[in-house]
Amino acid sequence: MTTMTENASGLREFKMPDVGEGLTEAEILKWYVQPGDTVTDGQVVCEVETAKAAVELPIPFDGVVHALHFPEGTTVDVGQVIIAVDVSGGAAAPAAPAAEAVAAPSARPAPAEEAKPEGRKPVLVGYGVAESSTKRRARKGVEVPAQQGETLYAATALQAELNGHGAAPAQRPLAKPPVRKLAKDLGVDLATITPSGPDGIITREDVHAAVAPAQAPAPAAVPAPQATVEAPARVQAPAPAASYDGARETRVPVKGVRKATAAAMVGSAFTAPHVTEFVTLDVTRTMRLVEELKQDKDMQGLRVNPLLLIAKALLVAIKRNPGINASWDEAHQEIVQKHYVNLGIAAATPRGLIVPNIKDAHDKTLPQLAEELGALVATAREGKTSPAAMQGGTVTITNVGVFGVDTGTPILNPGESAILAVGAIKPQPWVHKGKVKPRQVTTLALSFDHRLVDGELGSRVLADTAAILEQPKRLITWA
Repeated sequence: MTTMTENASGLREFKMPDVGEGLTEAEILKWYVQPGDTVTDGQVVCEVETAKAAVELPIPFDGVVHALHFPEGTTVDVGQVIIAVDVSGGAAAPAAPAAEAVAAPSARPAPAEEAKPEGRKPVLVGYGVAESSTKRRARKGVEVPAQQGETLYAATALQAELNGHGAAPAQRPLAKPPVRKLAKDLGVDLATITPSGPDGIITREDVHAAVAPAQAPAPAAVPAPQATVEAPARVQAPAPAASYDGARETRVPVKGVRKATAAAMVGSAFTAPHVTEFVTLDVTRTMRLVEELKQDKDMQGLRVNPLLLIAKALLVAIKRNPGINASWDEAHQEIVQKHYVNLGIAAATPRGLIVPNIKDAHDKTLPQLAEELGALVATAREGKTSPAAMQGGTVTITNVGVFGVDTGTPILNPGESAILAVGAIKPQPWVHKGKVKPRQVTTLALSFDHRLVDGELGSRVLADTAAILEQPKRLITWA
């Protein structure tokens, strides 16, 4: 199957590929090229967002950009042409309709049947949807909050360049995709940064240095007595204080990851009968072990935190109670017992909640699990979590404690039978060896699908996880 076509005039068209597994559409978040730009094979030309992740699309041939068929913010069906490139060797003038399309992100494109070129063949079966049924859904002209207006700002800037008085567009700053994502998250314009990398490439350090002068020096922090579980992928900065000046409401279109998450949660909540059980426990010994492991030579350079030991404790509890690692097959009316554990870690990102999972986590040693967890966090922070990394999970951990929350009643990830919520770890008065002492205490909440997990099995899993965290040496005796 191919994602490109070429006509007699030397124009080669690149179509929206299926960047996931069976996904039918994607939203164009940002164009990295403009009509008239020279592109090379493998160069990233745009970033798109599917229902699962944000993905950068490389162009598979050399040439000069002739036209961009959709503006930023448009949701495009798989199989539709998104960019045309002149591969004849001559720098053809950009098509006027392309400039108009990019310069008007809030305009609704014409219906598909009116825009369909004459004589174009339908898309092949298995490649995408037929063009006769495709549609262009442009972003509605709604008011966008400041922190979410970057796409609109980029489109406006692009319009100004396209409509300028014959001025050539400024050269795009050189930076790797993760660095561009970091600059986007921090609100830094790459064009204002002086690069320090080889060949004029902007580095992560350059981006952080550009942010530092704008931040007032913070007073020396006093160490807090509270210990919290580190967030698995906390990439979203604290939201600024709400301002009620001007418009009284802001409407944000629900699409991409947030739309998929909303649909999945509704389906899970109203399909699987949820039961949630809670246990409050003393994790003082676990916190001590975390500090000891940080000094262990075998764990040097690895991510060591309470979440690592909680994940290991849950894996041991599942090994002792394998019945909880299953799924419900509605079509065949069967319980599917899994003999592997793909451990999901819920992560909050600017685009919404995602749940990447560590494949075959049950076979990982503690250092291997730490390495996998660190890679998962780094990938999520850069916004590069792949759709495949979020599929096939069997059990999930969600960490609400990082927000200072004691506990919650988590909703199952679709297709899974259990999810463990971890609350904040903080000092509390606790009866220890017959005396009331300050101890590090937390609350765990386990939700499970009551169609295949009864109260006894769910209780055993939660109790075993708590027992290991109270006495971490059980990781050795029970594993």
